[in-house]
Amino acid sequence: MGHLSEDKKIQNRVKRLQGQIQAVDQALMQPDCSCIDVLQQVAAVKGAVNGLMNELIEAHLRHHVIKPDTELDEAELAEFLKLLKRYG
Repeated sequence: MGHLSEDKKIQNRVKRLQGQIQAVDQALMQPDCSCIDVLQQVAAVKGAVNGLMNELIEAHLRHHVIKPDTELDEAELAEFLKLLKRYG
């Protein structure tokens, strides 16, 4: 997946995830940290990871699965990705 190194959208998601994970780590180091606050931060990380996974799957489909000579039905692809997000 060498093409991913050029994808700014994916790179930005990874950087955001790094920041969120650092925030969880820092929160855990605080003696007065609320469990609920940490759980909310972890839920945000989980959502961000799911978003990253969806982006990676879409990139994979577009670059490796859908053949260049195949007519791409954007509506069908969008419906598939919507379904994936719902159950992913």
